[in-house]
Formats: sequence, structure tokens, C-alpha cells
Amino acid sequence: MSPSPYLGVILAAGHGSRMGPFGEEVPKPIVPICNKPLLVYQIEQLRALGIHEIIIVIGHLGHLITATLGNGAAHGVRIRYVEQTQRLGLAHAVGQLEPHIDRPFVLMLGDIFFEVADLGRMVREFEEHHPAAVLATKHEPDPAAVRRNFSVHLRDDGTVRRVIEKPRFVETDLKGCGLYLFDLRIFDAIRRTPRTALRDEYELTDSIQILVDLDYSVRAATVVEWDMNITYIGDLITCCRRRLAAEGKRSLVGTGCTLAEGVELVDTVLGDGVSVSKPTRLERCVVMPGVTIDDGGTFADMVITRTARLHAGA
Repeated sequence: MSPSPYLGVILAAGHGSRMGPFGEEVPKPIVPICNKPLLVYQIEQLRALGIHEIIIVIGHLGHLITATLGNGAAHGVRIRYVEQTQRLGLAHAVGQLEPHIDRPFVLMLGDIFFEVADLGRMVREFEEHHPAAVLATKHEPDPAAVRRNFSVHLRDDGTVRRVIEKPRFVETDLKGCGLYLFDLRIFDAIRRTPRTALRDEYELTDSIQILVDLDYSVRAATVVEWDMNITYIGDLITCCRRRLAAEGKRSLVGTGCTLAEGVELVDTVLGDGVSVSKPTRLERCVVMPGVTIDDGGTFADMVITRTARLHAGA
């Protein structure tokens, strides 16, 4: 592999506390979306930019992430892992990486599923204008979605003048999406970032605003077409159904599955080695690898693991 002028960084230390028992078994960054771990989609997007060196920050159930991805060779990249021992916010997590980073880097939040139109536009913005940061953005028609993320406010020349974390009053439809391109000046900003009163954490948006206030150029690139922060069981089902639709499929069956006559699959994904031994209808379900379903009936809007059946509305 030829060296890239950029590194890839994925923050994958989050705890899936709002996914119930599922979050205690599977780290959010490797939840299977159509039988492919979420992080693999992100690795493929980084590799498409010519990035082959990736740092993954791990924490909760990090050993499962390393077991899933290994050293990255199977995905055409080299992966290094850094363990996050404290959960003090995104800026703190990025700041801990300073000794490991020697060049500009693309940063992705490892619990978000991104569909991007032209990720290379971020690199072109960076190389043309030499800003301290390029923020991936999306025109978001739903103000509630902006409130869950951060809003991006631009000057007339296209540079960023203000970012607001989880704004109560939404004054723009331009949403920041948890995907960034930074140069090393971000570490100067992180060192100046205070803890917030709201969450007692070091917010990355505060660090970005410090870059702006220091008169460093920050730009935005509207490259995200759709994104989903995997927070609840229903979010995983939504992502799987969206991928099925994109591939023109009504269902997906993993390898080594055994299905009885009369099994019906509608907008459903079965992992490898699933056994369904009686006539069963599965609608809008995600069934994890190795699960046995032997009681028949109809299941809808569920993630089914070896130990639990979790309804999307729970």
C-alpha cells in the first residue's frame, strides 16, 4: 500500500445503553447492517479516499471489535487500536490521540451509519482552501434531527461562523453529521476546550468553535445524503431495511441457515447459521447469527438474539 497524506480515525468506544440487553452483547460500532458490521462500511468509505491507515478508539466490549476487525488486512487497511479509559466527551477522546497522529485525519463517529454522495469533496475543500477543519453536513428538513446533533451556520463566503451543539432553537437546516476532516490545529483547540455545564464533558463542537474564534478557517461540505445514529433497536432495523431497499431485496439470508418449509421473510435479515424449524413469518426483523427459532408464529419489528427478543418499540 502507498502511504496516504491522511489518517483515518474512528471513535468506537461508546456504550449502547439505550439498546437494552443487545447493547450488553454487541458494541454499537459492529452491529450488523445486512450482515456487515457497521465499522466495515466506514472502513470502506475511508479506503475509497485512499486512506489505508486507521486508528480505532475502543472501550466498551472493545475486545469484540478487535476480534471482528483484526489488523484490518481482510479489509485492505492497517488498523491500530487505542483504548479510551475515560468517557469525558468527544473532544477528550480525540485529544488523547495526539501522540498517535502526525498528519491531517478524517474522523468518523463509529455508531453512525452514513450514506455519502461524494466524500472526496471534503478532501478537495481541504486541499483547495487549507482550512483547519472541514465538517460533513446535511441539509436536514427535520428540526428535531438538528437538535439531536449540531447546527452549522455559515458566512457568505462559505466558511463556518458558528456551530451549536444540540441547539434548542433551530435557525438553519444545515446539520453536522459526526464526520470531519481535521489538521493538527484541532489539538490546540482541544487544549483550550472547557467542560460543558450541560453534560460535564469536553464537546468537540466547542473545540471547532474555538478554531473559528481563533480565526482559523473552518469549512463545510454537504456530502451526507442520509445518516442514522444507532441508538435504539429500531434504528438497526431501519438501517437494514434501507440497505435491503438499496440492493433491491426483500430479505437477506446468511450462510449456513436452515429454514423450514413455510417460512416467510419480509424486509428481514437473517445472520449466518440461523435455524427456523417451523413455519414462521418474520416481518422487519434482524436475526443475529446462530439463533434458533423453534416456536413458529409471527414476529415483527424485532431484533432477535440468542438470549432475547427485543421489540423496536421497547
